[in-house]
Amino acid sequence: MITLTRKLKRDSDETRSASNIGNPAKRVSVRDKLLIKEVQEMEQMLPTTCKVKFDDPHCLYEFNLVVTPDEGFWQGGRFIFHFYISEEYNMAPPIVKCLTKLWHPNISEEGDICLSLLRQNSIDGLGWAPTRRLKDVVWGLNSLFTDLLNFDDPLNIEAAELYLKDRDMFKAKVREYMLKYAKR
Repeated sequence: MITLTRKLKRDSDETRSASNIGNPAKRVSVRDKLLIKEVQEMEQMLPTTCKVKFDDPHCLYEFNLVVTPDEGFWQGGRFIFHFYISEEYNMAPPIVKCLTKLWHPNISEEGDICLSLLRQNSIDGLGWAPTRRLKDVVWGLNSLFTDLLNFDDPLNIEAAELYLKDRDMFKAKVREYMLKYAKR
């Protein structure tokens, strides 16, 4: 992220120069300043089953997270989550969508995600707060494949019901989706 830090400093210097000659000043957003620190922190604290990929290293507000669970029902799969961080960050949570179709009680087939951290307001009190960080979201998404897996309050009701009725059939459906959509 050194290049982005240099870019922000250069933009800041240009802004000061531009204001001296009467040109409208460019401003670096609060979001971009926060993301410089948070992205570095997130990359240093990534779970071993996660990788972050930026299409543009100068654009920290949009990236993909690849989760490759090493245990549980989804072991052996490769799941991609797209992050978009709006200008309202850190007052608003990142917008995250699962790009990989999968059979999961807390992730819909359309890619919507049921994770308290991603909600502005949450009944359980564990929703988004300005004190949260990107690394918290990454760890939360990673944990949806292990210890945060919730069959009692599902987003994909059909997946949760199948698990409760017939675990072997649930496992078979998970594997079917993984072979079709989540190959490593």
